[in-house]
Amino acid sequence: MNKFFVSAIKAIIIVAGVFFLVSFSEKNKSSREFYQLIIYHFTTIKQETALDEYLQKALLPALHKKSNKPVGIFKAIANDTSASKLLYVLVPLKKLEEADQMTKYLASDKEYQANGAAYINASYTDPLYNRMETIILKAFPLAPQLQMPSLKQPRKERVYELRSYESATEKIFANKVHMFNEGGEIDLFKKLNFNAIFYSEVVAGSKMPNLMYMTSFENMTDRDNHWKTFGNDTTWKRLSGMSLYQNNVSHIDITFLRPAEYSDY
Repeated sequence: MNKFFVSAIKAIIIVAGVFFLVSFSEKNKSSREFYQLIIYHFTTIKQETALDEYLQKALLPALHKKSNKPVGIFKAIANDTSASKLLYVLVPLKKLEEADQMTKYLASDKEYQANGAAYINASYTDPLYNRMETIILKAFPLAPQLQMPSLKQPRKERVYELRSYESATEKIFANKVHMFNEGGEIDLFKKLNFNAIFYSEVVAGSKMPNLMYMTSFENMTDRDNHWKTFGNDTTWKRLSGMSLYQNNVSHIDITFLRPAEYSDY
């Protein structure tokens, strides 16, 4: 075997190795999580206490054991004055199939079944919630993984802001997603330290097409100050003024949340 042939083989191996490493790195870099957002609607203190018991002692340990973490559990701040109350559970999923497999997994977990017996076997005359809904989300390309917030205030002071942006059509919705990613809106949130937990598009839900994202703050004053800075930022003024991104949101829902004491963050 001549030297030229040997050198050629080595070069091919090196190039193939580099290509593999780059491809592997890009694949991991672009790996996007899914999220299952469960929303419990309830009205009574009794229901809230029972849901807390179930989530803290049954569901959360089961999800941790399955490596679905960190799990966020939040209550709407409006619960204090509203007759219809809301409790949110945000579960990260590595693959969409995990949402389909969750029921089967929980049914086979004996510890979960024992600890969650009151929830599982609740009577139709005394349910632990009035209604439950599930939203399936897929993380944005430029925010593929859930991020833990860096907050110092006690949990009772913190404010987590969940936003849902609806668009008139799928094409217009894709334009708003582009604005967050390639347009630089996510980068602006990072620059201004909004402590974002996730950014995502809704894969399945009752209000589509829409996207959802969550930011977090030390308290409501901190939240208001951040949004004031955002609105006055020259980057935002330039971005929101671009003809490319006009009229890409038709409706916004904003929900202020506080983490449960047993929430992972």
